[in-house]
Amino acid sequence: MLKPATNAPLPKIPVVLITGFLGSGKTTLLNRLLADGINTAVVINEFGAEPVDQDLLQRQDTPLTVLSGGCLCCQVKGALAPTLKNLRMAWDAAPDKPFARVVIETSGVASPAPILDTLLRERWLAGRYRLQAVLATLAIPSAIQQIERFPEAAAQVAWADRLLLTHADLAAAGQRDALAQRLRTLAPATPTLTLQPGTDLPAEILGLDTPQLRRLPGAAPIAHGFNSLSVALAAAPAWSRLASILSSLLAGHPELLRIKGVVYLADRAEPVAVQAAGERLYPPQVLPARDDGDHYGRLVFIADGNTDALAEDLSKAFGTETGTRI
Repeated sequence: MLKPATNAPLPKIPVVLITGFLGSGKTTLLNRLLADGINTAVVINEFGAEPVDQDLLQRQDTPLTVLSGGCLCCQVKGALAPTLKNLRMAWDAAPDKPFARVVIETSGVASPAPILDTLLRERWLAGRYRLQAVLATLAIPSAIQQIERFPEAAAQVAWADRLLLTHADLAAAGQRDALAQRLRTLAPATPTLTLQPGTDLPAEILGLDTPQLRRLPGAAPIAHGFNSLSVALAAAPAWSRLASILSSLLAGHPELLRIKGVVYLADRAEPVAVQAAGERLYPPQVLPARDDGDHYGRLVFIADGNTDALAEDLSKAFGTETGTRI
């Protein structure tokens, strides 16, 4: 006797997309999500040829794929879709499912539209993944300027299901009010939440699934003028010296939007995360000690427009360090 055909739908793995402009707290949000106990596969896109975001993760035991070397809109068709297919096939083949969700962190200079296009238009992926939420981080002190200056930042807000305001402890009341007013114009129906450092993430960030019906992104990518430079340090500098160099670079190069990296300092064995956005250099954050890797310090500098003058100053500032590569 022939068995009746079954048309049971395939189980869909939820996908959380984290977007937001440079320095707005995407990786911090990702670390907080990874601390919630849900087994998670992570896909990180980085702008530039020297990826460092994976080293900024507090957890190093999660399935991780890094797409580097450009903005995600340039790579999504060639790299993201196969990555998600490989993750799903590994998930299907494993008796004990290795992860319960996928989190994609976009480059800060990328619109999320190409990712949504891939997830929603690619039939094989759409049948096996479910977009749970698009989360956009906005640093309150700098968000309005970024939205007005960069179309990528405006697109990140426009496509988000939730707007997560960060760096509230560094913002003045006037900046909060001005941003709230701007967001009421740009995204009036999108819930806005303020993330406080050192507290649990609000349950409503992921507690409500997004609508199943979505408008599809257009095909035209956003042209941009972003460029990146990287520095590899074989020697471990003192933080006072490194902070002085980075502060001078931030003050002298208005085109410099972002500095991020992992550095080994002279007075400690653990690596530290180095972060700067706009003209603000943040205190170093200690990362878990690691036995693997070459123990080179790595710094990435992202700028808007020509980087010739920045490259020259980087060479002057770091060229005397033993083993430095620029």
